Amino acid sequence: MAQIAPRLVGALEELLGTRLPLRLQAWDGSTAGAPDAPLLVLRNRRALRRLLWAPGELGAARAYVAGDLDLGPGEDLYRVLAAVAHFTECPEVRAHHLGPADLLGPAGRRALAELARIGALGPNPPLPPQEARPQGRLHSRTRDRAAISHHYDVGNEFYRLVLGPSMVYSCAYWTPQGRSLEDAQAAKLDLICRKLGLRPEMRLLDVGCGWGSLVLHAAQHHGVRAVGVSISAEQVALARERVEQAGLADRVEIRLQDYREVQDGPYDAVSSVGMAEHVGEEQYRVYAEGLHALLAPGGRLLNHQIARRPERPGEPHVSSAFIDRYVFPDGELSPVGSTVSRLEEAGFEVRDVESLREHYALTLREWVANLEANWPQAVRLVGRGRARVWRLYMAASALAFEENRIGVNQVLAVRPTPQGGSLLPATREQWLLARDADGSGAPELRLAIGGPDGVGSMDLGDRPSVR
Repeated sequence: MAQIAPRLVGALEELLGTRLPLRLQAWDGSTAGAPDAPLLVLRNRRALRRLLWAPGELGAARAYVAGDLDLGPGEDLYRVLAAVAHFTECPEVRAHHLGPADLLGPAGRRALAELARIGALGPNPPLPPQEARPQGRLHSRTRDRAAISHHYDVGNEFYRLVLGPSMVYSCAYWTPQGRSLEDAQAAKLDLICRKLGLRPEMRLLDVGCGWGSLVLHAAQHHGVRAVGVSISAEQVALARERVEQAGLADRVEIRLQDYREVQDGPYDAVSSVGMAEHVGEEQYRVYAEGLHALLAPGGRLLNHQIARRPERPGEPHVSSAFIDRYVFPDGELSPVGSTVSRLEEAGFEVRDVESLREHYALTLREWVANLEANWPQAVRLVGRGRARVWRLYMAASALAFEENRIGVNQVLAVRPTPQGGSLLPATREQWLLARDADGSGAPELRLAIGGPDGVGSMDLGDRPSVR
């Protein structure tokens, strides 16, 4: 029999009407494709069957997670993913959906005949066990708990390998002074606290608190009393341990609680970091109005959320099938403009929007490096399939942020006072000046822009509790 790879590449290129961006090595050892292209290895016929039953991203992801599809020796994952992403965006490929019309045409019939001759046709292989199968009403509390558990309850030690000692699972803030991922994560936590204007004895609610890093930082460095809520049992267990170890049990409370169940406001400030992506379109009004109700007048919200690009007029939004099935079941991204509108519709006044898109790309590359450096231990902790899921999604996400296919934004909003006051300083520079140069306290910055109700003198550097 003739070598498999040349026959396969020839059939695919005829079907698509363009050159493939990859070299392929088949299970018989043969190789075909451009010599300088990234190399993918088809370990067995199941790799092709997965692609035939689910053409595109989902089939390729299933094959990679299952180990049927692999990178060539020494191949760079970012190089492979970049080549595939650029290929799928070219006009020739976008015009092909590999539907019945394509497969029943002359090129399609020839491709199917070639696949049959090499034994690639066959039943749909079993789905990898790492694929989520959500049940129940979308964004019900039960289904949300299952979706969160799928992603976050995979073992705290695995996350420690990937995230490092900070245990912060959102983009870091890379300042010129920072020398490491830990420095950048500490800078991000403090940026949030400064935007919220946190001061001693204020009450902070952190929605989707993860492993408690933000509430710990806010209590230790800004003197607040904090409540963190999460619906991940493993996150809550470790966050409570960290609070005890830090000696902050009298100032920080961690709850296994849905954001829709929090009823003990008012709070001076609310943070939501990397959580709103799980809320969903139909629940976003409930989310925004609920956080608004939990804040005292003059209280601030910091909403840190990944955003997708808006579609062109008339173009439907298509989410990532791989992310939906393997990474964030039921997760939904919205353009930043939609998020701002929904917050304002709930009664907030949006005061500041900052994009951290490039910061997230750098952070993800650090996480991928951590995972790869600890690969044998990661596989022992969660299995090869799940470790492959995390490697693939984090590397692909890094490229998506770098190429502006997705973004991430911090939106600072305030619940106005009954008289319409925001209780914020007049300039961004002023409300970001949280401490003196020596870190001992707040600078004395005063400007006559409004008192508690917006009509008097206000101390810009020593924000009082608004409760």
